[in-house]
Amino acid sequence: MSVQDLFTTERVEAMGPGPLYLRLRRLLEEAILGGVLGEGEALPTERDIAELTALSRVTVRRAVDDLVKQGRLIRRHGSGTFVAPSVSRVEQSLSLLTSFTEDMARRGLTARSEWLERVVVAPSPDEMMVLGLSIGDKVSRLERLRIAGNVPMAIEKASIIGSFLPDPASVTDSLYDALEQRSARPCRATQRIAARNVDEREAGLLRIAPGEAALYIERVSYLPNGRVIEFTRSIYRGDAYDFVAELKIPER
Repeated sequence: MSVQDLFTTERVEAMGPGPLYLRLRRLLEEAILGGVLGEGEALPTERDIAELTALSRVTVRRAVDDLVKQGRLIRRHGSGTFVAPSVSRVEQSLSLLTSFTEDMARRGLTARSEWLERVVVAPSPDEMMVLGLSIGDKVSRLERLRIAGNVPMAIEKASIIGSFLPDPASVTDSLYDALEQRSARPCRATQRIAARNVDEREAGLLRIAPGEAALYIERVSYLPNGRVIEFTRSIYRGDAYDFVAELKIPER
């Protein structure tokens, strides 16, 4: 199907009721999902789309903006707007305590991080309770955006007892590798998983629309002696992760 065949007044009107920008957005979504617009393919300019569909450029811009926020389209400065690569779902076992770097390496994906925060601070009330800290103790707080194959996958905020990680800036890649070097790698953990909607900040970092569904995970990790070492809260993209657990039927 040619661009002239896709972007027509008749096709926009056929997208059902609602404001014109929503109709155009649905038209673009269907074209992407149906493969009419392939991954990496450039869209016509907003001026060209407006002329082909007899819509205003404001209407076209609003529809395109929505899809950029959802991560379906990507704007490249000086180059134009392109169909974003699809997100491959990652399956992660709930029975193994592994790092994000290790998970991605097993799947042949290159993992990297963008650091958002690496500080030593006084613990919050939640951190004090979970980590068993007292007034005067310190906590090393590390927040980062986890990325695999150039796709943002999760926002991870880890809190480590300060005495076990006095310099969080020393963590350059895997947190668990850094802890292992200090003989403080956790050996087991408990996780709590819940569904929630991302806020504006989280949506911007994960390149999805505000309010989209995500997985919120709290993990508490323990040393072999039973002491808590890690308290991590993470937001995972709902369209990119499947968590799998093996269940055993108890004997009668």
